[in-house]
Amino acid sequence: MRNVIVAANWKMHTTPADAGELARTIGARSRTPGVLRVICPPFVCLAAVRDALVGPDVVAADGNGVAVGAQNVHHEAAGAYTGEVAATMLVGLASWVIVGHSERRRDAAETDDLIGRKLRAARAAGLRAILCVGEQLDERQAGRAESVVERQLGGALAGTDPGLFSMTDAQAAAASAVGPWLTIAYEPVWAIGTGLTARGSDAAAMATAIRVTLARLGFPDAGEGVPVLYGGSVTSASIDEFLAEPAIDGALVGGASLKPDEMAGIVARAGLTAAARRAQAGIVAGPTN
Repeated sequence: MRNVIVAANWKMHTTPADAGELARTIGARSRTPGVLRVICPPFVCLAAVRDALVGPDVVAADGNGVAVGAQNVHHEAAGAYTGEVAATMLVGLASWVIVGHSERRRDAAETDDLIGRKLRAARAAGLRAILCVGEQLDERQAGRAESVVERQLGGALAGTDPGLFSMTDAQAAAASAVGPWLTIAYEPVWAIGTGLTARGSDAAAMATAIRVTLARLGFPDAGEGVPVLYGGSVTSASIDEFLAEPAIDGALVGGASLKPDEMAGIVARAGLTAAARRAQAGIVAGPTN
């Protein structure tokens, strides 16, 4: 059964002075079992958020706390790269990292090849990666949405051994608490901050296309074990439509992730999805899920 994941991308918001308290508040208000929660603050806030999330007040009934993720990573392990952060530098500060976000593609001109190198660097350092893919409005209107996402996946994963993201039985069991090595976030760029909205059926169709592509690339279990998140201006009011789709496994949340009540609402709804999936699979929830 795939993980249900809610990841918060704080983007360029918060400071070390206020990030810890915000993270602790969100963690305490979102203690819903069955959901993997990840908070991705700015680099300068990673330590503050990590330290704020160590207490028992953020732990859900299934024993899961809140993981910390970075918003980006460099593709090299070290070198003369002023202002960059290597995956090995994140170890101990974060256990997840976002790779290939649409804003990085737009503002930093990141290519699929570069994103693939970042993905492999993250995996080599033992970080769990959220790989972002998604199309622009003109690409969707031209009927090329799925082909664009397929190209992004193929470009980022070209030359990568899919076995890097496979897990042993023991690792798969642990993934219920720590997450898989690879998660895909579908970002319909045209629905982010534009007033336009994607439908649950749009996201579900893209999730299916993503897993078909992963299967073609040789991923274990034909890609069925890889969670796919929706990441298009998610709120507590809109998340239900997406979580109602069996192909969607949670959300990558932007602006709403800075609001504790919104995050609590999103995680609560994700918890209902997780509980329904466990019931359908005949899994009895326990202290460690």
